[in-house]
Amino acid sequence: MRRVAVFCASSPGVDPELSRQVYDVGRGLAERGIGLVYGGGGHGLMREVSQGALDAGGEVIGVIPRSMVEREWGRDDLTALHVVDTMHERKALMAELADAFLCLPGGLGTLEEILEVWSWRYIGFNDDPVGFLDLGGTWTPFLRSLRGLVDAGFIRPEVLDDVVVADDLDDALTGLVARTGASFGDKLRG
Repeated sequence: MRRVAVFCASSPGVDPELSRQVYDVGRGLAERGIGLVYGGGGHGLMREVSQGALDAGGEVIGVIPRSMVEREWGRDDLTALHVVDTMHERKALMAELADAFLCLPGGLGTLEEILEVWSWRYIGFNDDPVGFLDLGGTWTPFLRSLRGLVDAGFIRPEVLDDVVVADDLDDALTGLVARTGASFGDKLRG
């Protein structure tokens, strides 16, 4: 089974509509036969995306640092839960398990995670596609700021053009397929 790693918030944010939309993302991935790899959290948007996938009978793999398990931040009802020692190990294992990356609304941790895998793609450490599902326009200001870094000569235009930015799951998956190898694309096409 092919998988998408999803990065998102461990809090629900202030807009309750985002929780419903994120739940639908998890459900939508599972309904397409796409496994979910995520941070293993049991709260906020992380809970919603995993619950959506579980409710639709999907594969849900969590990867969580031991310190977060000790704080009872994780879930124990997933297809698989990998407990690691550090955040670095978490991101490396998520990258190993996934074929593409999708960023949903979140904060600093979410942003750090997606930027790391995007930079890995840029420098050739990983060729998996990266995308932002811009639910509610959450990422619009940030993405606009990146355009300023292109204009200032710090990011090449093709690097910014390579990232998928979409408002709905279908468009996000279509964009990821266009930037990936045939096996993942074939899985998404059914």
